[in-house]
Amino acid sequence: MKMLTYTAGAQDAGQRIDTALAAAFPELTRSYVQQLAANGQVLCNGRPAAKSARLAAGDALCVSVPDAQPVQVMPQDIPLDILYEDDALLVVNKPKGMVVHPAAGNPAGTLVNALLHHCAGRLSGINGELRPGIVHRIDKDTSGLLVVAKDNAAHAALSQQFAVHSITRVYHTVVYGGFSADDGVVEGQIGRHPVDRKRMAVLKSGGKYAYTGYHVEERFPGFTYLSVQLKTGRTHQIRVHLASIGHPVAGDAVYGPKKVITQLDGQCLHAKTLGFQHPVTGGYMEFDSPLPDYFTAFLGRLEKER
Repeated sequence: MKMLTYTAGAQDAGQRIDTALAAAFPELTRSYVQQLAANGQVLCNGRPAAKSARLAAGDALCVSVPDAQPVQVMPQDIPLDILYEDDALLVVNKPKGMVVHPAAGNPAGTLVNALLHHCAGRLSGINGELRPGIVHRIDKDTSGLLVVAKDNAAHAALSQQFAVHSITRVYHTVVYGGFSADDGVVEGQIGRHPVDRKRMAVLKSGGKYAYTGYHVEERFPGFTYLSVQLKTGRTHQIRVHLASIGHPVAGDAVYGPKKVITQLDGQCLHAKTLGFQHPVTGGYMEFDSPLPDYFTAFLGRLEKER
C-alpha cells in the first residue's frame, strides 16, 4: 500500500477532491480517485472524504493506493469508430472519456483493449504489452483522431514522421477570452512546472521547444472558437500554450480557472484533422473527424448567449 499526501493550496479552493487529486498526481485518474474514495481510501483532514467534496485551502489529503498488480491486457469487444483500415494501420476516432491504454485505475475499457479485440492481437509491439500499436496519444478527455500501427515497420515509419514534425495535426477548441487578430502563434519551451511538478508549464530555460499556431473560427462573448495546428507534440501542449497567453481551454480543470465548466466534463478539445504519409505506399493521407456532440452542444449554448 502506498500513501500519497497533498495539502490543498489557494488554487485548489472550491475544487472537487477527485479533480484536484487527479491534477496533483498523474498516476491517478479521476475515476480511480472516485473508486478509492468510495472504498474509504481518501481522507480529508483525517476523515473519509466523498469524491465530490469541495476543498478549502489548507485541507490535508491522504490517499491509500493499493500496490500495483501485474496488468494483463485483455481484448474487449468495445465499439470503435474506424475511419480507415488496411494491413498496416488504422485511423480511429477516440471518444471523450476513453483512456488510450491501460494504467493504474484503468485496467480495462481502454482504446487498447478495444484494438486488441478488433485486430485479433495483430498490433505493433514497439511500445510494449500495455501500448500495442499506439504511435501517439491524446488525453482521456480530448476526443479525436489517432493512427494505430499493426506492425513494427509501420510503427517505426509513422514515429519518424512524428519526430520530424511532418504529420498534419489540427485540433479544434473553445477557449476563454477574445482575440484581436484572426491568426497567431505561441512558441515556448514546455517542461515540468518548477513548483507543481505534476503540471506542465512554459519555461524560461529548459524544457522542449513547442510551436502552436491558431486561427479564430468564431468569436463569442467571453469565448473564442479556434482551430489549432501543431508543429510539435509536447505533453498538454495546446492546453499549456493557450493558458500561458491568458486563453485557457474551456472545461480544463488543470490549466483553466478555478470555476470549471462542469457540463463539458473535461477540456473542450478535439483532434479534428490528421494527415501523414502511408508507411507502405508513401502516399499522403488526410482524415477529418466531425465535431462531437459535446463540442457542438457547447457552441450552440454560446450562440444562444450571444
